[in-house]
Amino acid sequence: MLYIGIDLGTSAVKLLLMDGEGGIQNIVSKEYPLEFPKPGWSQQNPEDWKKAVWEGIPELLTGFDASQVAGIGAGGQMHGLVALDKEDKVLRPAILWNDGRTAKEVDYLNRVIGKEKLSRLTANIAFAGFTAPKILWMKENEPELFAGIHKIMLPKDYINYILTGVHCTDYSDASGTLLLDVAHRRWSQEMLDICGITMARMPRLFESYEAVGTLKPDIAKQLGLSEQVIVCAGAGDNAAAAVGTGTVGAGGCNISLGTSGTVFISSEKFGVDPHNALHAFAHADGHYHLMGCMLSAASCNKWLMDKIYQISDYPAEQKDITSEKLGNNHVYFLPYLMGERSPINDTSARGTFTGLTMDTSRSDLTQAVLEGVAFAIRDSFEVAKALGINIQRSKLCGGGAKSPLWKSILANVLNIQLELPESEQGPGMGGAMLAMVAHGLYPTVADACGKLVHTAEVVTPDPEIAARYEAHYQQFRTIYPALKNVFPNLSR
Repeated sequence: MLYIGIDLGTSAVKLLLMDGEGGIQNIVSKEYPLEFPKPGWSQQNPEDWKKAVWEGIPELLTGFDASQVAGIGAGGQMHGLVALDKEDKVLRPAILWNDGRTAKEVDYLNRVIGKEKLSRLTANIAFAGFTAPKILWMKENEPELFAGIHKIMLPKDYINYILTGVHCTDYSDASGTLLLDVAHRRWSQEMLDICGITMARMPRLFESYEAVGTLKPDIAKQLGLSEQVIVCAGAGDNAAAAVGTGTVGAGGCNISLGTSGTVFISSEKFGVDPHNALHAFAHADGHYHLMGCMLSAASCNKWLMDKIYQISDYPAEQKDITSEKLGNNHVYFLPYLMGERSPINDTSARGTFTGLTMDTSRSDLTQAVLEGVAFAIRDSFEVAKALGINIQRSKLCGGGAKSPLWKSILANVLNIQLELPESEQGPGMGGAMLAMVAHGLYPTVADACGKLVHTAEVVTPDPEIAARYEAHYQQFRTIYPALKNVFPNLSR
């Protein structure tokens, strides 16, 4: 049998065709536009997602027996607000995870409603990217559209709805709305009341590996698939990527070095960071996880290469950064190009280069960006360490993991062993694996991971370089606190 995994990303959808033994048979990517109507705003037209998926699936199946497709599973960008009217038409462009327009609403939730109450109701506090602040923003700034909301959905769930006709979401993705009682895996009525929405407007909740339905007859015909194809609930992109790297059960860790950067720590038990610097979410395996999320990770390097240097040969820019330079750079970079979530939760934070001198070179800047992202990821590790979580090794995935230099920097900054999976297909692979469980090919997500996920490469830190980076990291930690009160004035 064959399974389709959908990775609904921020800039493109990546579709993969996978067999039951974990073999990737085909991959198709379709890009779509991203809108920035105002500084700090980020939105997309959900119809562009649909168009990309509808064009991509027939292309994905070219040369294959479509009747062998048994299931579809999606991993998708989290937190995006998709508002549908009573005819299930999209009311406005989806407000995305990296949108920063909700500073006022975040302040209201954290200060007026109160962080302690939010944490008690949802296990989390408000961040600009979360869905609840977006709902409040829409209520305040677009009251007529807000009044017309019939269903509130998340990005991948909109695709699942089009496929099946079921308004659904899964617990991992719902955890990032600030509307879910994560501990009890149910919508929080009190949070819905705070946001002025009714329970009827919320989608039905499923475990990630549960089937939400089968393809609607007309959709099956359009895509060239059987009406019997099962669609599972899927997962938020980070939870789906964690499944794809085998990060399930107690004590697993996965670092995703993609557009955003995440530290994902899986657990069989529910737990909350008392300072709420890490998110406490449900996991796609039916259990829980803690997660630190930085808004700009590999996108920082892309910004430097594409916008500043205006070059496309990324490896060429890194070739002069040799091992003896690691931990010896005099330039530091704060990677807050879109503000920041974990662990500082500051929408006003901005990117900076610090320590520039007349002898600063182009490669120094490149190295500083790679190091700044690694240092910011370590910030989340430090929170986990304060909770008594001792991480000795981690999986590593994402586009940034393709850089040998960046892998080495990250291993030495964190001073842990990094394991790269044999098949690095992130949320798409995780989505296909969840579809296998929904179809009954594997009894549990953990069983699927044990069978299908294998390690291809291990990156080990060098004690001398790690020691140099320890000193550099302690210096890096002083920069943001020194500039924190400066950033709000720069944003005006």
